[in-house]
Amino acid sequence: MKKFLLVAAVLLMFPLLSQAAQYKEGVHYSVIKGQQKTDKPEITEYFSFFCGHCYQFSLNVLPKLEKGLPAGVTFKQSHVDFIGGQMGQELSRAFAVAEQLGVEKKMEKAIFRAIHAQRQRLTNRDDVRKIFIANGVSGKDFDSAINSFMVNARVAQMRRAAQDAQINGVPDLVVNGVYKIEKGAIKSWDEYLAIAFWLAKNK
Repeated sequence: MKKFLLVAAVLLMFPLLSQAAQYKEGVHYSVIKGQQKTDKPEITEYFSFFCGHCYQFSLNVLPKLEKGLPAGVTFKQSHVDFIGGQMGQELSRAFAVAEQLGVEKKMEKAIFRAIHAQRQRLTNRDDVRKIFIANGVSGKDFDSAINSFMVNARVAQMRRAAQDAQINGVPDLVVNGVYKIEKGAIKSWDEYLAIAFWLAKNK
């Protein structure tokens, strides 16, 4: 019986191992030049609130990513500011504020929903502030955080990280600080995540 179970387990794993063996540098993923690998495995999503594909990613792919994240792998998010002009920069700041106040998950959904589902047109900081207030954040807390040292530092860090990772389109995942998945080689988001998980654990 034990022998049967062992054989069955091996047979079940074989397709996964075969698939993983097919992931090749230059085909399924590339190495970002000039970057150092992170000390611990991590997956970072680069996104923009103005990006429709990022909105769909947040609805349909992000839950799978968070649910299937391998043990010991950290998931992070970083907002890019090269979409949307000045308001793209404001939304990077808004994401940093949400992180600082510990409401990033709630506000991520709220801002995406405001822009893409409710079709709100955000033209200034006050428009963003209203979304925070509508979702339970006090205006006082928002005002205190928006230009704080920690938020300014986080905004600068996200911009630098996107430049270092050579991000020119979103959504995009960077694994362990140095690996980018080649979207042209994948057939589905499930395969995209499978490659990300494999890189995080094996590279």
